[in-house]
Amino acid sequence: MAYRTDDIFSFSTFDPSKLTDSFREFAEKGATQSREAFTKMKDAAEEATKVVETTMQTAQSASVEIGLKAIDAMRTNADLSLTHMESLLGVKSVAQLIELQTAFIRKQAEVAVEQAKALQETARKVSEDVSKPAKDAAEKAMSTFKTA
Repeated sequence: MAYRTDDIFSFSTFDPSKLTDSFREFAEKGATQSREAFTKMKDAAEEATKVVETTMQTAQSASVEIGLKAIDAMRTNADLSLTHMESLLGVKSVAQLIELQTAFIRKQAEVAVEQAKALQETARKVSEDVSKPAKDAAEKAMSTFKTA
């Protein structure tokens, strides 16, 4: 039986150009995926920055709104107190004093309830406005993950 030495050392199935092409395709695919991932991360970072900026602006305007409501409440309370003191200066009897004082306390209680409701409503609205950008961004991110 004769042995053929050319068959033992032959690499006819190995083609270096195909290996190079495969490696090039793999590298290009990796580079493309890296660029896409970077773009997604960059977009997400820009979106997060916008959300933070919007939230901060909303929080700032909300704090101004609450501050103005508080100032208005203090102004109303001061006006009511001054009006009450003026009316006390004209008191002619103890019965009139008690009547004025009772009416003042009742009015102060009513005003305090109204002011508390107004501040509570403003605070509720403010908390919704401040949290809205973050909530919207979270919903958008979740929908992005669902589609991916």
